[in-house]
Amino acid sequence: GVEVPLPPLADQQRVVGRIEELAAQINEARGLQEEIEGDLNVMLASAHRQIVVDAPRKPLIEVAPLNRRPVTVELEKSYPTIAVRSFGRGTFHKPPLVGSEITWEKPFLVKAGDILVSNIKAWEGALAVAKSGDNGRFGSHRYLTCVPIKGVATARFVCFYLLTPEGLHAVGEASPGSADRNRTLSAKAFMKIPVPVPEYSKQLWFDSLCEEVDKLKNLQVETAAEIDALLPSVLSKAILGEL
Repeated sequence: GVEVPLPPLADQQRVVGRIEELAAQINEARGLQEEIEGDLNVMLASAHRQIVVDAPRKPLIEVAPLNRRPVTVELEKSYPTIAVRSFGRGTFHKPPLVGSEITWEKPFLVKAGDILVSNIKAWEGALAVAKSGDNGRFGSHRYLTCVPIKGVATARFVCFYLLTPEGLHAVGEASPGSADRNRTLSAKAFMKIPVPVPEYSKQLWFDSLCEEVDKLKNLQVETAAEIDALLPSVLSKAILGEL
């Protein structure tokens, strides 16, 4: 029994045609964004390969050793937490834990510049460099924190290598087991992974390149939000008869 506005069929067809035309343009813009992001990733991978050619290799323990910072839990204190997404998608923040609610979890302090590694999901790329906004947060005992030796390696460079197919294969080898949740990373084996160590200046150059790519990707995210808002706006105008 709901009444709906029903303009003449010719008007309906014109509006639908216009919506489809605009939707096709929006989809094309999305496709171009995906191509740009893919090109940026290919460019970084190419730059990384260039600086690791003939670079000496050292075990991770000599490049970015473990540095865990255990915390004495205070019952009334709140602990803002951090976690890592799989597939190299960076860190994210979780709800804070209250000291009185912490039972089996043992929090460890995380500082900006740490390489944060999930010991149960490292094999599928749950590794990331802690950013400035992550400084002072806490990871559970399921996370390892590695700190690169200054003048030897940078966190961004080491983490990028560990997320390459070669690096992930080595991480997988250090994560024995066959079932998903049972593939726990062996810290001892992880520290033995050989990592390419090119000149420190080359690593700094690579880091600066990554920063520029990050800026472009952030711009892409902002643009994507604007693109996503276009179609609802078009539909709204269509309903109001403004197309």
